[in-house]
Amino acid sequence: MNALLARIATWVLAAVIGTVYGVAGTIGQAAVWGVVPVGLLVASIGFVALLVAVRTLTGERTSALACGIGAMLATLVFANEGPGGSVVVPAPPEGAVITPGLIWTFLVPLAAALIVAWPTASRLRSTN
Repeated sequence: MNALLARIATWVLAAVIGTVYGVAGTIGQAAVWGVVPVGLLVASIGFVALLVAVRTLTGERTSALACGIGAMLATLVFANEGPGGSVVVPAPPEGAVITPGLIWTFLVPLAAALIVAWPTASRLRSTN
C-alpha cells in the first residue's frame, strides 16, 4: 500500500511541476532577441529536458505523462483570452502563418508524446 501511495504522490508532484513549467513556458515563449525567438528556444529545450529528467529519475512513463499533461493544461488555460481581455499567446498577424506561441502550443503535446512513447533503455539493453 505504501508503494502505491508513493507512486500516486510522484504522479501528482510531476503534474504540479509540469503545470508550473507550462505556465512559465507559455509566458516566456514570447521573448525575442532581434529575430531570434530566444524565449521559445529556452522554453522548448527546458521542457524536453524536464520530461527526460522526470522519466529518467522515476523510471516510469506515467510520471512523464503526468508532467506533460500538467504542462498541456497550463498551456491551454493561459493561451486563452484572460478576464481582462489580455492574450498571452496571440493569433498570427494578418499575412503571417505561424508565431512562436503557436509553435509552443503544438510542441508541448508532441514532446510529451515522444518522450512518453520512447522505448525504455533497460528493455533495449536486454535484447542485445
